[in-house]
Amino acid sequence: MKKLITMLCLTGGIYLVNAQDNLTQNTIQGILKGNQDQVIQLAEAFSEEQYDWRPMEGVNSVAEALLHVAGSNYFIGSKMGFAPPEDVDVMGLTKITGKDNIITALKKSNAWVLDKVGEVESGELGSEVDFGFMKMNKLGGLLIIMEHNGEHKGQLIAYARSNNVVPPWSE
Repeated sequence: MKKLITMLCLTGGIYLVNAQDNLTQNTIQGILKGNQDQVIQLAEAFSEEQYDWRPMEGVNSVAEALLHVAGSNYFIGSKMGFAPPEDVDVMGLTKITGKDNIITALKKSNAWVLDKVGEVESGELGSEVDFGFMKMNKLGGLLIIMEHNGEHKGQLIAYARSNNVVPPWSE
C-alpha cells in the first residue's frame, strides 16, 4: 500500500511539474477556448440570411469575418512552424459558403490552433518568428492568436446587436 501511495504521489508530482512548465500555454488555451466557444455561439445565433450582412460597403460580412478568423488561425499557426491539416485548403477558405459549412470550417480551425498552442515548447517561447507583418517571439504569436479571436468576438457581438441577435450567453 505504501508503494502504491508513493507511486501515486510521484506521478501526481510529475503531472504538476509538467502543468507548471506549460503554465503559459495552458492559460492561453483556456482563454482562447472561451473566446472560440463564444464566437461559435454567435455564429450559430445568426440566421443564414444574416451571414451576408455587413455594416457598410468595404467591411467584412458576418460570413467573411468568421472565415477570416478560421484563416488567421491557420496563418499564424503555420508561421509558428505548424503545417495546416492536409485536407484544409487554406487559400480556399474564403470560397466556403453556407452557414453550416462556415461553422464547420471555423470549428476545425479552432480545434487545430488550440491544439497547436499546447504543442509550443516552453523553451521555445522566446524564439523569434517572422509573421510577415512583424517579427516577435513565439509567446507573442500565442498572444496574437488569443487576442485576434477576442477582437473578432467583439466585432461579431456588434454585428449581432446590429441585427437584433442577442449573444446566447447574455440572454
